This record gives sequence, C-alpha cells and structure tokens, in this order.
Amino acid sequence: MRAAAAGDGPWLDDAAGRLVRPFTVSNGRTRPTVALDLMSQVMATGATTLGYLGPEHAQALDLCRAPVPVAEVAAHLRLPVAVTKVLLSDLVDCGALTTKPPAFHHNPTDRALLEAVLDGLRRQL
Repeated sequence: MRAAAAGDGPWLDDAAGRLVRPFTVSNGRTRPTVALDLMSQVMATGATTLGYLGPEHAQALDLCRAPVPVAEVAAHLRLPVAVTKVLLSDLVDCGALTTKPPAFHHNPTDRALLEAVLDGLRRQL
C-alpha cells in the first residue's frame, strides 16, 4: 500500500483502488436534497457545522472556500457526481455551503459554446 498523497486520506490504495465504496460515503443515499447540476457553483458560508461530518464532507467543504462547480468538487474528491451531490446537499442543508445555478450568458446549447468545449476536450486527449 502506498503512502497517501496529500488530500487522498487513508481511503485510496494503488493496488486496491478506493478502500471505501462510494455509496458508503453517502450512507447509500442516491438523491440530493438540493437541486444541483454539474455546473452549479457551491461556496462555503463560513458557518460552523453542527453534528458529525465524515471526512469527505470536510474535504468538500475545504474545496469550496471559493466558488467552485460541482463537477470540479467531484473530480477532486474522486467520487461519482451522484455521491458528491449528496455530500454537497448535506452541507447546504446544514448551512455550511451556499449554491447558485450556473450563469449562462448565452444559450447553453449555443454552437460556439459547444465547439469551445469540444476543442478543450480534444486538447486534453
């Protein structure tokens, strides 16, 4: 087993992968209580959370010091988006996070926007 990298915590192992199953993190819940999509922005409010939060909740909260999209939080946590949405909605429910829908200045199906996304994806591959 490798030493955990910064931010990994004891939950990842090179050979075995994730040591805790993703839906265990959300106590088996699959639906968030707050409507979030991949581009919804979440940000910490600075409010103190009451009650127990798991390590993934704490990591998510730490990532949200500045506004960040849900998809980016999921990528940093290395969790499926569905699980990340549940964790983030828990934090919204307890007042630790605030959320706002993505701001589209154009029609989200605008051809120029879709081409820019496609170009970015091609550069990554």
